[in-house]
Amino acid sequence: MKLLFIGDIVGKVGRNAVRASLPGLVDKYKLDMVIANGENIAGGFGLTVNLVNDLYAMGVHVITTGNHVWDKKDFVSYISKDNRVLRPANFAPGVPGYGSIIYRIPDGTKVAVLNLSGRVFMSNMDCPFRKAMSEIEALADETNIIIIDFHAEATSEKIAFGYFVDGKASAVIGTHTHVQTADEKILQHGTAYITDVGMTGPAYSVIGIEVDQIIQRFLTGMPDRFETAQGDGILSAVVVDINAVTGKATAIQRIQLSYP
Repeated sequence: MKLLFIGDIVGKVGRNAVRASLPGLVDKYKLDMVIANGENIAGGFGLTVNLVNDLYAMGVHVITTGNHVWDKKDFVSYISKDNRVLRPANFAPGVPGYGSIIYRIPDGTKVAVLNLSGRVFMSNMDCPFRKAMSEIEALADETNIIIIDFHAEATSEKIAFGYFVDGKASAVIGTHTHVQTADEKILQHGTAYITDVGMTGPAYSVIGIEVDQIIQRFLTGMPDRFETAQGDGILSAVVVDINAVTGKATAIQRIQLSYP
């Protein structure tokens, strides 16, 4: 099977890039499933119900998130109603929403998607390594195809996590930093890995935000309201080939497209 994972979608520019590019990618790569990190779809910060439904209409099957999942307060009451929008599974017990899903593609194959957050330079969370083991053990009872969105800041934490679950997950896709890394590979025991899949959003920006605003923050240190940049966009993603019988990845290909 072939799976597309789209990197952090930022604002309207990012959504437009998905809308313009996804049909062609589905045809070109004969994709069976599409996953996207959508924690920044609403003006760069958080999610709304309408925009989640827009992504579904575009052809996204499962949406992962991260530290911005709670930015839109109205979404907090919704997230427990939609098991296709995931929040990191290593939030504290009792937090609303779902940390994983088993999604059935049209041919009947079950694909597990697990969302986890790192802890280095991030908010205090339960240990993602230990949480991964308990989640993988439960998911593996139903399928050997397990995709992990590891939403983390530190490259060292991401790399260590990839080796930690090598052979236990089909793919570990890093998100959060919005900068695509060039280290996609198949690890020794069959897990596809990339440290960060990158951003889908405004090309002329600082990780999605207006350039001048970020420069002024560095120059002055003064707080200001950040605005999502506009203009041309990029779509960052990876295509992962997975043996549906063994659950092992056979290939991972990095993609970056310009829009329009």
